[in-house]
Amino acid sequence: MKRLIVLGLLLCFAVIGLPFAIISTFDDKSIVEEPKELDEKVRVFLKSENRIAEIDLEEYIKSVVAGEMPGEFEEEALKAQAVAARTYAMSRMKLYGESGHPDHPQAPLCDGVHCQVYISYEKLKDIKTSEWILKYWGKISKAVESTRGQVMIYQEELVDQPLFHSTSGGKTENSEDVFITAVPYLRSVESPFEHEAPYFNDSATISLNEFRSQVAAKYKNLSIDLNNVENSVKILEHSSGGRVSKMQVGNLILSGRDVREMLGLRSANFTVEVNGDKITFKTTGYGHGVGMSQWGANGMAGNGADYTEILKHFYQGVEIRKISQL
Repeated sequence: MKRLIVLGLLLCFAVIGLPFAIISTFDDKSIVEEPKELDEKVRVFLKSENRIAEIDLEEYIKSVVAGEMPGEFEEEALKAQAVAARTYAMSRMKLYGESGHPDHPQAPLCDGVHCQVYISYEKLKDIKTSEWILKYWGKISKAVESTRGQVMIYQEELVDQPLFHSTSGGKTENSEDVFITAVPYLRSVESPFEHEAPYFNDSATISLNEFRSQVAAKYKNLSIDLNNVENSVKILEHSSGGRVSKMQVGNLILSGRDVREMLGLRSANFTVEVNGDKITFKTTGYGHGVGMSQWGANGMAGNGADYTEILKHFYQGVEIRKISQL
């Protein structure tokens, strides 16, 4: 009789406990939690070492942010840079894959300005002070980790041109006014918070003879009268972003980008002044002016914008999404 009672109780507990066991199994956090991002690896050609390195994506992004943006910038600006850098890396991996970039086969990325600047943590310790490492590396790492796996998409496709530059000078450029091709998310927008940028305004002065020599080095057919420079060197047109789109130089019609690259100017947003035997180019902004202005992003962050607002301002019509959702 005792045995029958014990068996009955055990059977009762088994029947009652089974549903709770099932509920407990399906309530397991390891099952219902959103899966973590897969550990992505990127292949990077290290020019200085002439080798290819396989690097964890997020560690790569930390070193890119450290190389591309000042550590003292606002955290939301650093986050925006992290997403832009990650988007660039993923788009190059998608475009070039295992075969790599033509300039560095077997690696879609490199550590130079041809791609985006990558400075490893080990090199940062050599070129930065220990105070910088203590003060800013953790801040940069936090910004990257808080955006882990996030990239920009446009119309359900990964953004393939997440361009950025130092300082727009107050307004960014339409892509076609600088790089010929019109890209829908790279539209000219206002960037009003840049006046603390070190090269918001700059100037470069050279002799007229040096100016003629530098232009003639690229354009052999140059003909210019240095005795009548005011009529031989003048700006003809500006882009919607304020940069020089057409400029007369003697018998030539050049773009502002051509002049900027020839003379090493900070920007194609410039004015021209001739004084005696010298010519002065006064520039506004620093860089090509397309996409995200880094100093503009920092200014927006300082005025309360978060990184998604910054990115959606400089890259029109984009959305932020996890790599695992693509």
